[in-house]
Amino acid sequence: MSSTNQIERSGDLTGRPAGAPAVVTSALSKRYGSRLAVDRIDIELPSGVVSGFVGPNGAGKTTTIQVLLGLARPTSGTARVLGHPITHPASYLPRVGALVESPSFYPTLSGRRNLEVLTRLGRLDPARIEEALNLVELTDRADDLVRAYSLGMKQRLGVAAALLPDPELVILDEPANGLDPAGIREIRRLLRSLADRGVTVFVSSHLLAEIEAICDHLVMIHQGRIVFQGSMDDLLAAQHSDLIAIPEHGKDLEQLAALCVSAGKVARVDGDTVRVQSPGDWAAELNRQAMDAGITLRGLQSTRASLEEAFFAVTEGEESS
Repeated sequence: MSSTNQIERSGDLTGRPAGAPAVVTSALSKRYGSRLAVDRIDIELPSGVVSGFVGPNGAGKTTTIQVLLGLARPTSGTARVLGHPITHPASYLPRVGALVESPSFYPTLSGRRNLEVLTRLGRLDPARIEEALNLVELTDRADDLVRAYSLGMKQRLGVAAALLPDPELVILDEPANGLDPAGIREIRRLLRSLADRGVTVFVSSHLLAEIEAICDHLVMIHQGRIVFQGSMDDLLAAQHSDLIAIPEHGKDLEQLAALCVSAGKVARVDGDTVRVQSPGDWAAELNRQAMDAGITLRGLQSTRASLEEAFFAVTEGEESS
């Protein structure tokens, strides 16, 4: 059993109970001159999940991460990481792995040698190198020079460096930035494998589709403020779902949309379909009403809002309030 799983099951050596939040912030703020980068945010990050930290560039994601890692001091508010206050980062940083922005390595050294340098500087167990390389699937290329690595391989090596302390919490800032689809898939698979081992993963990104594909939990930030946090399913379930109805004949589009409106639904013609804001369980009723009106449907399906659609719905509501 790994030490990570031991911590997750029994609590850490300082008495933090198993299952306690990995990160808690209270009214945490960070100001740079006249600009308020982070505005009184309250976060409660569950342990043992992959949690996405999403928002547009400039929303405050990197600043928040820097404060949690002791790289920047908050202007006001408090936070605790793994049960310890951020005023004493030395008490928790040995159990945190982090990748903030693009990783930097010696290009003329191999991947393995770069990790050896980091273990010496951090006084870490060199036996962790092979396990970290294996976890990020770089063992076969570990002895190649880093200058020969693809961008995706360098990102994976950066994650391997974050795993050297055998961390309980891993914080990654835009780990898929600049990657091609294959590299993004590699990072996605890696993050899920970490959570399966009991590691808490907090990953920031503006790539909403990738966050939707991998995360269990979500923290959404906009203009320095938290606008949503909770499970991904809860967020998406709160958004409007649509029924997509496709009549056999295009001439029936307007009549089909009017039929839905008369039933109290919001509906519009969209190309060769009618989009109806309605739960999926109204599909059978729509099919019956269309048939009674002499309209034959050749397609009828329910769609769920994407994370991107949910994000814009939440942030637009925030701006109008």
